[in-house]
Amino acid sequence: MVTCYLKYVIDPSKVNAFEEYAKMWIPLVNRFGGQHHGYFLPSEGASNIALALFTFPSLAAYEEYRTKSFDDPECMSAFQFAEDTQCILSYERSFFRPVLD
Repeated sequence: MVTCYLKYVIDPSKVNAFEEYAKMWIPLVNRFGGQHHGYFLPSEGASNIALALFTFPSLAAYEEYRTKSFDDPECMSAFQFAEDTQCILSYERSFFRPVLD
């Protein structure tokens, strides 16, 4: 199991656009075999940082999702929405494995 942690730097004046973008991706990740744990928008503190967490059974399953997402019309629409609105300034992606009891 691998969890992807995405840290976004967003345009604080476009939080609503970013939220719309986020709502596009949750069902898409789930449809491709992942489990989305949600997006987290600014509340207190930094007004330009948002987070997302989702899990795939393996890094290989995540890579398969990424490859397929570039050919999927709904994913392409979400990518285009982010580009058109310019709500995302940058992002960084990290992967974690859980330690469970």
